[in-house]
Amino acid sequence: MVADVEVGAFLSGGLDSSVIAALAARAIDWPLKTFSVGTAGSPDLAAARTVAKHFGSDHHELVFTANELADVLPHVIYHLESADVDLVRNALPTHFATTLARRHVKAVLTGEGADELFAGYTYHHAYARKPRALADELTRSLGAMHNINLQRVDRITMAQGLEARTPFLDRDLIDFAQSIPASLKMKIVDETTHETTEKWILRKACEDLLPANLVWRKKVQFDEGSGTVDALDNAISRLLGVTPPIDRKSEGRLYERLLREQYKDPDMILENAGMWTAHRVAT
Repeated sequence: MVADVEVGAFLSGGLDSSVIAALAARAIDWPLKTFSVGTAGSPDLAAARTVAKHFGSDHHELVFTANELADVLPHVIYHLESADVDLVRNALPTHFATTLARRHVKAVLTGEGADELFAGYTYHHAYARKPRALADELTRSLGAMHNINLQRVDRITMAQGLEARTPFLDRDLIDFAQSIPASLKMKIVDETTHETTEKWILRKACEDLLPANLVWRKKVQFDEGSGTVDALDNAISRLLGVTPPIDRKSEGRLYERLLREQYKDPDMILENAGMWTAHRVAT
């Protein structure tokens, strides 16, 4: 929170951004500015609104459409320097969140890092009975963040001159989180049904910060909760001139074409771009 300018926070309504925003709001004597984006009626907008009301932030929203996604897609891919489907999907709402936040602040807090530290991705559920393997996978994915999610956040925010800060990746917190048993991160909460809860220890730690229904809200990817995935189907259909739904291969080919059209040496970029699916265990 130390800066020469006011610091705000991205707020998707998910656990990670909500925890960061709630803690940041406690650290200052004025209402924290929070920023949420999504398509009309998207789950993230509703959840973020509830969180913002809970701790009284100065909350701002931006609603985007499928046509607007189609319009900014080349711009986002250019700055992202990647054609990876998952990265592009998440970069799009990040772009709109940045557009909104930049109107009010010059620095924002984000929730990146919590999934890698506390086992928050869907595929981590497959490791529930393999805590040693889960711990190793979390360490691996943490070490790959610089070329995937962190590049997405840094490139898309800095394209508009917004500084993004990642409190979960504070070195002391990383050291502490790495010392927590993996079985407390992806926890088996019901032996009969084999139900597992991701980021269990983080949820328990922040029960006093947020409403219970938000603390225990299941993980939703940014591109899904914001409505980006559904709207993208229509956006890509418009760009390709075909009828939805669009398969991932066609989506990936479009992203690669848009990238190649904007660079003199696109192969060099594509060869070095991080891939979200690299070394990832399928569910």
